[in-house]
Amino acid sequence: MNGGIGDSSYAKNSLLQQKVILMTKPITDEAISLHTQPIPGETVCIADLDCSSGPNTFLPVSQLIQTIHKECKSNGQQSPEFHVFLNDLPENDFNTIFRLLPTFYEDLRKQNIGGDRVFVTGVAGSFYTRLFPSNSLHFVHSSYSLHWLSQGSIEEEKVYSFNIPAYYPSPAEVMYIVDKEGSFTIDVLETSELHMDAH
Repeated sequence: MNGGIGDSSYAKNSLLQQKVILMTKPITDEAISLHTQPIPGETVCIADLDCSSGPNTFLPVSQLIQTIHKECKSNGQQSPEFHVFLNDLPENDFNTIFRLLPTFYEDLRKQNIGGDRVFVTGVAGSFYTRLFPSNSLHFVHSSYSLHWLSQGSIEEEKVYSFNIPAYYPSPAEVMYIVDKEGSFTIDVLETSELHMDAH
């Protein structure tokens, strides 16, 4: 992944990932409504695994915070403080992410959420390993990254002859892998078709 914000950077060439984040918003909204009920005075902790670099980094986080804020408002509660953990591999361009923080906070203020109620931390490391203490997170988001878990080791010479950069498992394969691993259960599994043009 190319860092920075130049013409060849990931930040400028991640429209497909942005479409997927926007397309799946109703699913994350429903998950929050069903499973995340903030306790007054409690800080809501959100982790975004494989958070990306550039503007897409803050898109899912903003959506999650907005949804929780609306839920609290509709229940007559004050919006909680938020602690957001942005996770990616150490090679990720965290500098670009942190340079975008003032814009992120300003966007929250414009939505009357209050940027001073949101605290952001970078967590460098692989989600193949344990990154957080037990019972420390309320919501974990991961978009466009879990397909890496389904890829086995490939011999180096075969990598250069392979012309598709990612494998997309079927719903049955996802269910099998999640069930076999045992840490999670699937409440809802939906597939979506995404049409891409040449750009």
